[in-house]
Amino acid sequence: MKKILFIILALSFCTGKINAQKGKHIISSEDISFLSKITSTVIDSSSVLPGKRVNDSFGPNNTGGTLILPGGRSCYPAFWIRDYALSLDCGLISEDKQLHMLTLTARTQCMQTWITKNGSLIPFGTIADHVRIDDALPIYFPGTYNFEEQGRETWGKMPPYTDQYCFIHMAYIYVKKSGKKNILNKTINGYKLIDRLEWAFKVPPSHKKTHIVYTTKDFRGVDFGFRDAITILGDLSIASVFKYRAAKELSEMFRELRNSKKAFFYSNIASVLKREIPHIFCNNEGLLIAGTEISRQGDVWSTALAVYFGILENKDKEKACLALAEGYKNRLLSYKGNIRHVMMCDDYNECTMWEGGGKDKGHYQNGAFWGTPVGWVCYAIAQVDEKAARELAMEYINDLRENDFRKGNKYGAPYECFNKDFTQNPLYLTTVSAPLDVFLKMANH
Repeated sequence: MKKILFIILALSFCTGKINAQKGKHIISSEDISFLSKITSTVIDSSSVLPGKRVNDSFGPNNTGGTLILPGGRSCYPAFWIRDYALSLDCGLISEDKQLHMLTLTARTQCMQTWITKNGSLIPFGTIADHVRIDDALPIYFPGTYNFEEQGRETWGKMPPYTDQYCFIHMAYIYVKKSGKKNILNKTINGYKLIDRLEWAFKVPPSHKKTHIVYTTKDFRGVDFGFRDAITILGDLSIASVFKYRAAKELSEMFRELRNSKKAFFYSNIASVLKREIPHIFCNNEGLLIAGTEISRQGDVWSTALAVYFGILENKDKEKACLALAEGYKNRLLSYKGNIRHVMMCDDYNECTMWEGGGKDKGHYQNGAFWGTPVGWVCYAIAQVDEKAARELAMEYINDLRENDFRKGNKYGAPYECFNKDFTQNPLYLTTVSAPLDVFLKMANH
């Protein structure tokens, strides 16, 4: 375990710049060790070796390599691109496993635009939402494991947008940490990986001048898979935030390939997005709204990510961080250290958190509390109130310790999400892997 901790501490230096004066002591070395160990165990529990089964309803893993699923205890019989991509930065996934999952994602990229039997469009270059482990069939839409039945209108008329940007992040992290830039020129099913990355980048609809990602009622696409059951329309903040990071990563990969023209092209897109995102999405409180037409509510996740990725600066950053800090201190933001998508004061009405959220307020994506964004939120709050950030981080760690699945079958933390009256999906990987990445960076810069 000491060797693993040394590796992840070393790798954390490679994954982004952190303000050295803010948030360094948010989480103790003892808590980092605990979080590292539980993350490593969840990764092991979520890994499916070649030829092994997740449950009796699906065949064995026939993809040719190990897959890391969103969680353990047989909850997920498929490989989800976004969950895996959000877990990469913690530094606990080996190079050979990364290469297999990167190659599998490339192989299942859509190479011919088509319309599903349910009337949804899958554009050329689209990355799968998830991939079946038994036959490696790509499922481009949420809500099903059936290749023929995918694409029902409930889940949008186009596949979710950010999986394309997560694919780019997978390639970027592999190149960055392995040093093997030649993978970008490797031919996968007849096409170079670097070409596939560019095609993926261009899939989500974007405005020509601002490069902001948007969607419409007639051609709705999910902005981010962690709220794929929610209707958000208009210009989309979180998809645009992920696009910003993807543009920067593409620019850097083209620099590695000595293609200065394309490096500049993608760097310029990132610069435009950095200018436009706060201008288009910041509300009076300083939060980014989720969408500009439907669900025009302050979006905690996209706001914290925009701070963490360095999009928000100066007064915009300070205002956003203060809003998150005040939300936490006023008990509007979190429960047992886990985070809502929307602060309680911004709920659409008494029946639903999101305007496009439907029923069951307080459950799942419509008002439950999630561990995945805790690190991003702690980082943002630490910019203006380190004491509050420490308290939030401690609540998160304390809940993990109290409900640690390693205590026995009646325990299940890390859960995907929970509230006072329910828990959902035990041994959920991004609940620990995504915060670990952030806490490691904060502790070591």
